[in-house]
Amino acid sequence: MDLGLSSDELVLQARARAFAEKVVRPRAAEIDASEQYPWDVVSALAEAGFLGMTIPVAYGGQGRSFLDAVLVIEEMARCCTVTARIVVETNMGALSTVMAYGNEAQQRLAAGLVLAGDKPAICITEPDAGSDTTAMTTRADRRGDGYVINGRKHWITGAGVSRLHLIFARVFDETGAELGIGGFLAVRQHSDITAKGLRVIRRERTMGLRGMPEGELLFEDLEVPASMAVLPPSGFRRGFADLMTAYNSQRVGAGSVAMGIAAGALDLAVAWVKQREQFGRPIGEFQGLQWMLADMQTQLTASRLMLYQAARSRGEGSAFPDPMLAAQAKIFASEAAIRIVNDALQMFGARGYSRDLPLERMARDVRMFTIGGGTAQVLRTLVAARLLGWKLPQTRDGYVEASRRLAAE
Repeated sequence: MDLGLSSDELVLQARARAFAEKVVRPRAAEIDASEQYPWDVVSALAEAGFLGMTIPVAYGGQGRSFLDAVLVIEEMARCCTVTARIVVETNMGALSTVMAYGNEAQQRLAAGLVLAGDKPAICITEPDAGSDTTAMTTRADRRGDGYVINGRKHWITGAGVSRLHLIFARVFDETGAELGIGGFLAVRQHSDITAKGLRVIRRERTMGLRGMPEGELLFEDLEVPASMAVLPPSGFRRGFADLMTAYNSQRVGAGSVAMGIAAGALDLAVAWVKQREQFGRPIGEFQGLQWMLADMQTQLTASRLMLYQAARSRGEGSAFPDPMLAAQAKIFASEAAIRIVNDALQMFGARGYSRDLPLERMARDVRMFTIGGGTAQVLRTLVAARLLGWKLPQTRDGYVEASRRLAAE
């Protein structure tokens, strides 16, 4: 089922699937069990051209679309969630922010690192600032020709393995006046641009995605040159909203990983019900399981259509996917993936509950995607706000006031 894909896209999809089966699938269980970042797989991805696909040709990339990235992400996620996450982070997220809003030096720096195998880290979440990102307390104070950053971030994907960090912080000028929230680039252990004052102080003990470190970062007088401030056209005062638009690409990427996990689980379920016999016939002949399979396939197809549409919306007046389409796609695909994986596991009975089969790992991994990159609940708020033509405040008092104004209309 090509769902309107071009011949070039179909070739890319087939190449990614062959790579995933040969290189990724044999390593998936070990990556999970060892909880070690798969540097060997990263090298293979780089050699195959799956890292930095969306980087412009002028900077050494292929200039591919977000849809191309989605196709590759799905194929990797069928076999290994960690590998799929690496493809997301090296084609979307922090990278797409720098490519959209960074200056030429920043773009070349990011492109060079990613093409060499680095997975950029986007540093937004804090212990007391999760969905409410504007509550962050990390600060960047202007001093001379640069900024000094102090604060703490947690649940940072790639903590300890990422070199390029896009750090969000409250910005203050020399007088102590706050200018807004901005993004700053810092690099760990890279030639003469080594970030001092950036430490990983904790690695989270995660339920799934165990080969991808999630950690807590501490910034202690981290000095960042002014040239490493990522400034959208609107500057610090209103630039945070622009910088956060990069999350639309991250949401499409996260939804695509969930979709890929679901596709892999459905593949396993279909093969199993054909071969497993009970009561003298394959269990796939029982209508109850057939209806489950039909629902799983329907949800998977709907997820693909929504994610493809969201990915294709990039370039229609924006460097990022449409916020409404991205949010809807992530909500649907992530929640559908949990149902599909759970139903696949159910079809295996007790075998599905065993750690000897990949479904147990898939069930742990897929659970992350209604949380990371914007929870399903927060994204529903975004969709509702768009429907109402209203930017709903995140505070309780703000909701009360918004409700009163809506009622008055």
